[in-house]
Amino acid sequence: MRSIEDLVAELPAFAGLDPAQRELIAGCGSNRIFEPGEHLAREGDPADEFFVVRHGRVALELAAPAKGPLMISTLGEGAVVGWSWLFPPHRWSFDARALEQVRAVAFDGACLRGKCDADHELGYELMQRFAAVMLDRLQDTRLQLLDVYGAPAGE
Repeated sequence: MRSIEDLVAELPAFAGLDPAQRELIAGCGSNRIFEPGEHLAREGDPADEFFVVRHGRVALELAAPAKGPLMISTLGEGAVVGWSWLFPPHRWSFDARALEQVRAVAFDGACLRGKCDADHELGYELMQRFAAVMLDRLQDTRLQLLDVYGAPAGE
């Protein structure tokens, strides 16, 4: 069985980090399995962890009054699920639900924030990586909105 350190070394989110940084990150990680339909996170709940998907697919959903959940994105292998652990008030801003069995590495947000406070170089590296994830998700959402709403009338 591979260790969390081995898994962290293989995750795209942490590619290029030096071994000492990966070891610090791995110290906050654990293996998790989610069955189809099971939630990794619920909107409004404390965001005390985040996940990197190893296998399976995760739906990111928003609650829509009178419509039920709206799927805003589907994430697969290598994807980061969650960044709210980094920013107060540390609450999930969406639901994350397993579409099929998901194997992921879960990272304790408080543990990792503490390590980032103690090692600002690690904190800067992670902030850059999570900012890139947020930018990608914003761009994906922008494209999805264009698909939903299309071009303005008359164009």
